[in-house]
Amino acid sequence: MKHLRSFLLELGIGFAFVGDNYHLEIDGRDYYVDLLFYHYRIKAFIVIELKARAFDPRDLGQLNFYLSAVDDLLRHPGDKNTIGLLLCKDKQHVTAEYALRGMTQPVGISKYQTEILPGELKEELPSVEELEQELNLTNTGKVHDFETD
Repeated sequence: MKHLRSFLLELGIGFAFVGDNYHLEIDGRDYYVDLLFYHYRIKAFIVIELKARAFDPRDLGQLNFYLSAVDDLLRHPGDKNTIGLLLCKDKQHVTAEYALRGMTQPVGISKYQTEILPGELKEELPSVEELEQELNLTNTGKVHDFETD
């Protein structure tokens, strides 16, 4: 949580943090959205799913499921459709293009990069491993395995 303020400032004005590993119970099963935000200017929830591996087209099925659930369970009258962002360690552009073709939900896929930071910033910001470790821990102390999502 100590890096959350900086992260929100990086996202821009209007983002409100709702929760990490946000719990959704659907058909008696537990599901966890990696990061859930609300953007008060565009009036929409934003689901961010993190993958500590390369993009897999099946990830879009999971993200689409979360977007539909958040729309039905959390969205208020007057809110826009929930927006999804999938952040992966790597992605192949053609695979991502094919996977996104025909999607009707507002979704984006991006590769996160850490190697482009200048040396002085690298020292100030947490490493990928530190972020993954922080994000893998839930409030109950259980580890959330992003690799098997």
